[in-house]
Amino acid sequence: MKKALIVWGGWDGHQPEEVAAIFEKTLRQENFDVTVSNTLDAYSDKELMAQLDLIVPVWTMGSIEQSQLRPLLDTVHAGCGIAGCHGGMGDSFRNEVDYQFMVGGQWVAHPGNDGVLYEVNMTDAEDPLTKGIGDFEVRSEQYYMHVDPAIQVHATTLFGEVKMPVVWTKTWGQGRVYYNTLGHQANIVEMPQTLELMRRGFLWAAR
Repeated sequence: MKKALIVWGGWDGHQPEEVAAIFEKTLRQENFDVTVSNTLDAYSDKELMAQLDLIVPVWTMGSIEQSQLRPLLDTVHAGCGIAGCHGGMGDSFRNEVDYQFMVGGQWVAHPGNDGVLYEVNMTDAEDPLTKGIGDFEVRSEQYYMHVDPAIQVHATTLFGEVKMPVVWTKTWGQGRVYYNTLGHQANIVEMPQTLELMRRGFLWAAR
């Protein structure tokens, strides 16, 4: 049985506790042994971190101590996967550039704020991470990201003529990294398309 750690907290506007519960249910349905924590001190637990196959951060903004951050970065670099969505992974710890380097991007804006109707487009109809999901519309925050050119993009959205990644993967050392900009609140995470993208991302990223 693979082991996963979900760490939730930070800004309450993204409903981290509710989103963590959705992800916990999804992972348990895939036969993961799941630990859920609402403290970043979980990353400092050497015994726990050594057992993990997957880390799911659900923590927007805030700050993190080096004693918490370094074990997180090192654990992923050594081969543990990490997968998350929206601000819970793509807008965490704004002063920590090493964290942003691992994630492969950082949120910078959501023009129009919440309630924008936009389309999410799959980049490859045969990609196992997106096959059968198809393009879809969502009314939510549309994330404009600064991104690492090394990421592999699996879904995009348009800001005028600018094609912006929505779903991407990359590696960090031996670890697999999966990120999805969708998921402003629990109702968006629970959309069938979003949840299926996340389910596949969890399975892909896990060691």
